[in-house]
Amino acid sequence: MKIGFVGLGRMGGGMASRLISADHEVTVFDPVPAAAAKLGEQGARVASDLADLCFGRELVITMLPNDEILEAAATGPGGLIASLPQGAVHMVSGTHGVGAIERLVEAHRAAGQTLVSCTVLGRPDRAAEGKLGLMPAGPAAAIDAIRPALSVLGERLFELGEDPLSSVAVKIANNFVLGCAIEAIGEGMALARRYGADPELFYEVLTSGLFDCIAYRAYGDVIAKEDWGRVGATATIGLKDAKLAMEAADRKSVPLPSVNVWRDYLISAIGRGEKDLDWSVMAREQFRRSGIE
Repeated sequence: MKIGFVGLGRMGGGMASRLISADHEVTVFDPVPAAAAKLGEQGARVASDLADLCFGRELVITMLPNDEILEAAATGPGGLIASLPQGAVHMVSGTHGVGAIERLVEAHRAAGQTLVSCTVLGRPDRAAEGKLGLMPAGPAAAIDAIRPALSVLGERLFELGEDPLSSVAVKIANNFVLGCAIEAIGEGMALARRYGADPELFYEVLTSGLFDCIAYRAYGDVIAKEDWGRVGATATIGLKDAKLAMEAADRKSVPLPSVNVWRDYLISAIGRGEKDLDWSVMAREQFRRSGIE
C-alpha cells in the first residue's frame, strides 16, 4: 500500500518501521527531523510537510499525542483534509477524545475521505515487533481496504463496528482500567512494604496466580524495582488519559469515581517534576504518602 505516517515517537516509530519492513511504500513526516530521518534510513521517503506526505497516499496513519495536535494536523492549512485524495483513509491510532474524533469524522466525510479509528493496545516494544492489539472501527469497506497494513502492525484484531467512536470509547475505557490496576498495585505494594515484605517477592506472589497478566507483570515489575524511567507511557500521557475518561463519562453521565484517585496522584507527580517518567509514578506517590521513601 501507499501509506503516509505522521507522529514518529516511540510507538509511531515502531509502527512505521514495521510497515517499511513489510515493503509498503511509506512516506513519513514528523516535526522532529531526527525522528523522520531515522525512518528515512530504513527506506521511507521523508516528506517536507503534510501536503507532501499526503500526495498519492491511499492511507495516512496518525499517532499523535493529543487532540490539539491531531486537529491542527488534520484541519489546518495544507493539512490532511485539504491534501488527501478523495477516497483516502485517515487511520487515527492515538488516544483521543470522543469530541475531537466526532469533528474529524464529519470533516473527512465532507471532503470525500474516510476516518477509521484504530486505537492500539501495547507498549512501544510490542509495536516494533508487530505484536500490538488493534481495535479498528469505521466503515467496513474502509477497514477491508487497509487490512494489508493492519496485518503487519498487530497480532490481535478487535473489530468494533462501523462507528469510529466505538474504538475511541474502548481505548479510553481500557486505559481507565489499566490506570486503576497500576494504582491498586501501588497500594498493595505500599501495604506489603510497610510490614517489611520484599517488594519483588510480593510481585512474584501477585503475578503467580490470579493477576498473572500483561498489565500486572509489566507494571508490577516497574513498581517493585521502582524503575520509573522504564517508560511505556509518560505521566503526562497518563494524565491525558484520565481527563479523556472523565470527558467521555461526563457525556454519557457515567460515574467513574476511581479515576479521581490516580488522576490526583499523577498531578502530584507531575508537580514534582516527574512528567516524563512512566505513569506508574502514581505508585511512587502512594509510597510517599505511606511514609516509604
